[in-house]
Amino acid sequence: MSDPIFALPEHPQRRALNDEVHARPPVRLMGPHRIVFLALRHEPAGRAAHREAIGRLADSRGEKLQSGDHGVLRLADNLRLKWEGHAEFSSYTFFREGESRLPPGEVLAEAGWAGIARDLPGEVFVAATIELARGVGDEPPPDAFKTTADTVVGGALAEGRGWAYTDFRIREDGFTHFLILARSDMGVGQSGRMVQRLLEIETYRMMALTAFPMARESLPELAAMETELGRIVERIAGSTSQDETKLLDDLTNLAAHVERLQNATSFRFQASEAYDALVLRRIAELREVRIPGLQTIEEFMQRRLAPAMATCRSTSRRLSGLAARVSRASALLRTRVDIAREQQNQLMLAAMNRRSRLQLKLQQAVEGLSVVVITYYGSSLVGVVAKAVKAAGGPVNPEIASAVSVPFIALAVFLAARGVRRAMLREDGPKAGA
Repeated sequence: MSDPIFALPEHPQRRALNDEVHARPPVRLMGPHRIVFLALRHEPAGRAAHREAIGRLADSRGEKLQSGDHGVLRLADNLRLKWEGHAEFSSYTFFREGESRLPPGEVLAEAGWAGIARDLPGEVFVAATIELARGVGDEPPPDAFKTTADTVVGGALAEGRGWAYTDFRIREDGFTHFLILARSDMGVGQSGRMVQRLLEIETYRMMALTAFPMARESLPELAAMETELGRIVERIAGSTSQDETKLLDDLTNLAAHVERLQNATSFRFQASEAYDALVLRRIAELREVRIPGLQTIEEFMQRRLAPAMATCRSTSRRLSGLAARVSRASALLRTRVDIAREQQNQLMLAAMNRRSRLQLKLQQAVEGLSVVVITYYGSSLVGVVAKAVKAAGGPVNPEIASAVSVPFIALAVFLAARGVRRAMLREDGPKAGA
């Protein structure tokens, strides 16, 4: 159906694609807040169960989700829940307005989280809480962030309109704690964006690190396979034709092991690379300014997260390089095997040709002997007939008749044998062509 304005049909994906850049907006935060964030990691199929659970919660409160993979619900006058569904995890963020120092466990109790989580698949992978205090002066209090950790990370945000602190440690209450001190000139939308970026940094940091244990576990196996490939290549260099089949079997087994390890790790390594890129992008969006005496979040990630990601990238590259080297060695060995097999085939064909020529010579010799034998018996028969004619009174000399018949009989036998041979060759020709 044509649009009356455009007089042409509208593309079915136009509005969905346009709305994609506006999806998952930050929650506007006006006053002080205690924010509690949970990310539950699950299998891709578990996303539907989370969507159904949050849909039932929305229906029970007479609300409607804005989308099939995200939405904001008001649980009370001062309590909102933001849900987001992702391929590998689903996140639940509770925004409790009022007393910012309220313990996160009490916020979850007010929200009825135990009832919400009863039927949810997955495991808690990230648990973070943010204390958002507003109306701070031009300078933050020196001891605003309470922690027993040796390292405190923080910086000024949004061109100095606020400050953020954390230690990136899981405390006894099970949460990683953040503190945001916002000046009065930090807008409500800007506060929401800062909260969202900090939570995304924490979530994507953890998701990026999921590849690190896999990389460490793969390194011994990878080193063993690299050593095995080196041994096989050395054996190839000094191998004979008798060794090549065993070498090819060894290479095939090694290639299967490399492929298995690649299949087990490639998705995780690629996903971690993408999550790491998101961490760096969100850090850049914070527009941090150094607080004297503290590491910025960017510096902390460069010192702690970057080495782990470098290990994952190095392991992935080594695995890809090993697969390529195994493929090259296999191709080289197969080429040698094919060349040796071709040489054997050539030798077999040459031997067959020699046997064919010998058989032809034997056949020709037999044919010659056959002509002699048949001529001999034929002339003998002529002699017998001549003797019978002479006995009957005919003027025939048996010896002369027998002698005269020899060339004629020989010629007739020779021509007959040649005709038979040609007929057989003509018969074999079409069969060979078919």
